[in-house]
Amino acid sequence: MALHVVIMAAGKGTRMKSNRPKVLHRLGGRPLLQHVLDTAAALRAAQTLVITGHGADEVEAFVADRGVRCVRQMPQLGTGHAIQQVVPHLPDGEGTVLILNGDVPLIREATAAALASACADKALALLTVELADPSGYGRIVRGPDDGVMGIVEHKDATPEQRAIREIYTGIMAAPLPALKRWVMALTNDNAQREYYLTDIVAMAVAEGVPVLAQGVADDTEVLGVNSPLQLAELERRLQRRLAEAQMEAGVRLADPARFDVRGTLSCGEDVEIDVGCVFEGTVRVGSGVSIGAHCMIRDAEIGDGAVIHPFTHVEGARIGAGALVGPYARLRPGAELGPEVHIGNFVEVKNSTLGPGAKANHLAYLGDATVGARVNFGAGSITANYDGANKHRTVIEDDVHVGSNCVLVAPVTIGVGATIAGGSTIARPAPAGQLTVARARQLSVPTWKRPQKAKKA
Repeated sequence: MALHVVIMAAGKGTRMKSNRPKVLHRLGGRPLLQHVLDTAAALRAAQTLVITGHGADEVEAFVADRGVRCVRQMPQLGTGHAIQQVVPHLPDGEGTVLILNGDVPLIREATAAALASACADKALALLTVELADPSGYGRIVRGPDDGVMGIVEHKDATPEQRAIREIYTGIMAAPLPALKRWVMALTNDNAQREYYLTDIVAMAVAEGVPVLAQGVADDTEVLGVNSPLQLAELERRLQRRLAEAQMEAGVRLADPARFDVRGTLSCGEDVEIDVGCVFEGTVRVGSGVSIGAHCMIRDAEIGDGAVIHPFTHVEGARIGAGALVGPYARLRPGAELGPEVHIGNFVEVKNSTLGPGAKANHLAYLGDATVGARVNFGAGSITANYDGANKHRTVIEDDVHVGSNCVLVAPVTIGVGATIAGGSTIARPAPAGQLTVARARQLSVPTWKRPQKAKKA
């Protein structure tokens, strides 16, 4: 039978104390809602409906072009009212409706699929979990035979019911025709004057429809986000999960509690990662790579055996096998380092390629440059790539030696094997194999006196 996924994402999230819609706050570098959308996509549902409300324009703009349909809930009168809004968009006939929450981001695909399977178009399947502190959650009320009789919201629960530790996670799977019938019969006769989706449990029991409570062992899957504190706590749980996955694959993390992935990270064998490193976007790390403490690496590829020293920032770059980078280096988008390249402390590389064995070990800038093999680029030297209106390229051919404190004014080419004397400003091509010097003649003035401040009277 067809599976229809409904994601509730209309809540205001008052306790977040933010103008941003709650479901667009980030966890692991992605909005909460994106995590849930990824799970829904993996289930290959017939359709996915996202219920929007608070900040609807922003949420709907975010999900545009993602193959989902948005349904607005205005005003927000409870979870049951939210599902009432999607009823006109659900087809007639048999099927299963899986209801997820945009602020419960870490449910696994297997858990969601198992819940939908338990429904099997015939039963009402509830995802539950036991919590040491169930405050704020709806409690699962069971009968004498241990069967589920209903769900009572925390605010409406008696002291005895509040002592129940098994809670409803807000995630359920229901038969399509029955769900449509039940939600349209909901009333708001409760303390909050809201339409509770949980009231359909009692309706199912009254009709003799099986109500199944399917427990989940890992409460991380079902924890919601309602405040910055909860978001931070869930972030650490997610990062621990990601760290454990890396370590199970063989990566050596100096401290899994000080490790952050805000995208995807794939590593080869014998990779070592020190503390405080952050990985964003898509990062691919080869075998035998060592990454020092407090590095920031985004959308990068690092070749086998490379060493990234501490406090290095890498973004949009490719690093060749055996390269050494840092400490305190910055590789900007378009930086491509060949094998055995050395980029040292306080060196910045942008939109430049460096051939095998090239070195820029200290305090240098290479922007919009093509650097050949075995080039030595001296401390304090730069490529002056910008003329105030346009960027220009510098070409440094193989085996060139550029001395300290040189300025190569682009566009310019330095020929094979050339040597640029320290302190030179080069604005014209430097011939291959020759020494090129471009600096003022040294002059000493014996009669010159340094200005001095006038003494006060």
